[in-house]
Amino acid sequence: MAAAMSDNLDLDGFRMRGHDVLRIEALSDIVFGFALTLLVVSLQVPHTFDQMIYAMGEFPSFAITFVLLTTVWRTHYFFFRCYGLHDSRTMMLNTVLLFVILFYVYPLKFLFSFNLFPLSGAGALAPTTGGMVIPPIRPSQVPALMAIFGLGFFAVYGVFALMFQNAYRMRAALELNEVEIFDTRIAIFRNWILAATAVIASAIALALPSSIAGSAGWTYATIPVSMFLLHRLTADRRRSLVGSMMQSK
Repeated sequence: MAAAMSDNLDLDGFRMRGHDVLRIEALSDIVFGFALTLLVVSLQVPHTFDQMIYAMGEFPSFAITFVLLTTVWRTHYFFFRCYGLHDSRTMMLNTVLLFVILFYVYPLKFLFSFNLFPLSGAGALAPTTGGMVIPPIRPSQVPALMAIFGLGFFAVYGVFALMFQNAYRMRAALELNEVEIFDTRIAIFRNWILAATAVIASAIALALPSSIAGSAGWTYATIPVSMFLLHRLTADRRRSLVGSMMQSK
C-alpha cells in the first residue's frame, strides 16, 4: 500500500508519500541505468581517427534517445514519490514497463540514427557478416519501423496511464485530497493523449506510401501543443482547488 504520509505539501499541493526508496524503485533504477548503458555499448570503441569521427556522428541520436529515456524515468520517479505504491497491480505494471524499456532501446536509437543521417552522416551503410555493405533500411521497411516505434511509445505511456489509474482507484486508501485527485486524473488523461498520439502516427505511417511514411513522425510534433492546451484548460481549475484547500486550513 502507501508509505506513511507527510503533512508537508510538495509539487504545488501534492503530498509526497514515497519517502523511502522501495525495492521496486531500486530495481527500476537498475533497469533504466542498464538501458542507458546499452545505448553506449552499442557504439564500438573506435580504432582509427576516421572511425572516431564516424562514431561521433551517432551522438545526436544518442542524445535524443538519452533525453527520451530520462523523461520516462522522471515520470516514473514522480509517480513513486507522489503515491509510494507497491501493491501487486503496481508491481505488475512496473514490470511490464521495464520490459518495454529494455526492448525499446535499440529500435529507438535506430530510428533517430536513420532520421538524423542527413545531418550526422552516420549509419549510411551497414556491414553484414558476409562482408557486404547494405543500406541500414529499405524504403519498404520504413512503415514497419514507424509502427515499431509507435508500439513502444504507446506501451510506455499506456502503462503509465494504467499506473495512474490504479492510484486513482486507491485514492481513498491513499487519502488523496481534491488537488491530488485532480492531478491524478489529469495525469491519466495526459498519458493517454501521449499513447493515442503514437497510435495515430503509426496508423498514418502504415497508410501512407512507403516513400513518405517517415513523415508520419511529424505527428509527434503535436505533443507539445496538446500538452500546452491541456495545461491551459486545467490550470484555472487547479488554482481554484489549491486556493480552496489553503483557505480551509
